[in-house]
Amino acid sequence: MRYGLISDIHGNLEAFQASLDALSKDSIDEYLCIGDVVGYGADPQGCIRLVKSLEPKVLIAGNHEWGVLGLVDLGYFTETAKDAILWTKAVLSQDELEFLKSFRVVYEDETLTLVHGSLESPEKFNYIFNRDDAYFTTRLQKTHLCFVGHTHRPGVFCYNNEAIAYIMEHEVKIDSYKKYIVNVGSIGQPRDGDPRASYAIYDDEKRTIEIRRVEYDIRISQGKILKAGLPVKLAYRLSIGA
Repeated sequence: MRYGLISDIHGNLEAFQASLDALSKDSIDEYLCIGDVVGYGADPQGCIRLVKSLEPKVLIAGNHEWGVLGLVDLGYFTETAKDAILWTKAVLSQDELEFLKSFRVVYEDETLTLVHGSLESPEKFNYIFNRDDAYFTTRLQKTHLCFVGHTHRPGVFCYNNEAIAYIMEHEVKIDSYKKYIVNVGSIGQPRDGDPRASYAIYDDEKRTIEIRRVEYDIRISQGKILKAGLPVKLAYRLSIGA
């Protein structure tokens, strides 16, 4: 089985479409969505339609879904994020809001765990930035693999014998006696200095995880943000991956 893992699309339709065009060439069997389909970008409705068309096996709620739905206090967010959440809520239909309500906070089966932020109080959307952050999730993690998003920075934490390593390679071979936390990065708003959209592919037969990047027309996304009256910062940061 080959899984396409997507996260932090953030209403960026151009980045999302470019990612799906690339994934269409990779014989993906199932899609797993790790949250924040909406927020920041000017195309939340288009991104919701595309997500629906994929019929993902799993839909995980991100903090922006919960912000739009009023399930988390807006004081949690920066002023820029808050402005985008209020704008997004105003443009979504009731059906689209109901769709966002269907997202779950955590998913777990016999092999995979998915959560937007951390397994430590997942409804609080804690970040996993470093090995100390990762440690708390590995202690709660029952499966070998845990896929996350939220930081918009792709990378892999590997836990073995009380030590956690951070792996920067684009392809990682999975060992059954280790635990992995895989941040698949952000499709719609990368923050690792690389403006290209980021997503991941997990092949459970080859036992490999690949972090992929794809270019898209950033200028179109920026123009839509500015035309919508969203904060200028949201357009600028797309160019620099920050």
